[in-house]
Amino acid sequence: MPITRNQQKLIFVARSRLRLTEAQYRAALVEIGGVSSVTELDIEGFEALMGVFEYLGFAPATPKGRSFGDRPGMATIGQIELIRALWQEYTRGKAGEDALGKWLEHYWQVSSLRFLRKETAPRIITALKAMKARAA
Repeated sequence: MPITRNQQKLIFVARSRLRLTEAQYRAALVEIGGVSSVTELDIEGFEALMGVFEYLGFAPATPKGRSFGDRPGMATIGQIELIRALWQEYTRGKAGEDALGKWLEHYWQVSSLRFLRKETAPRIITALKAMKARAA
């Protein structure tokens, strides 16, 4: 069974961060994964390739903030982390999570990021991007 699109993206990120040339990348696919294209990789080949990439120094990014688990209908961890990052950029690091919570409560009637709905998150992200652009 072929790997998922997200797993393919992870391989491309690892290749980029490790600064592998096209020849090195193709050689790794053939020698380690036994395939000529990432779309042909199966789970075993993916795990072997990622093991080598990790040995070479690649470490996948991990979320920095608190994780609220998998909650259907609620904002994803990626959306939450983006909101946190945009808030830090907008306030230049002078306002923390408490100030973000107060801003969310005042303008979006959400008392905390953990209660943020999936459909509301993109609007908040857009608002923060606009606020950041105006401040610059």
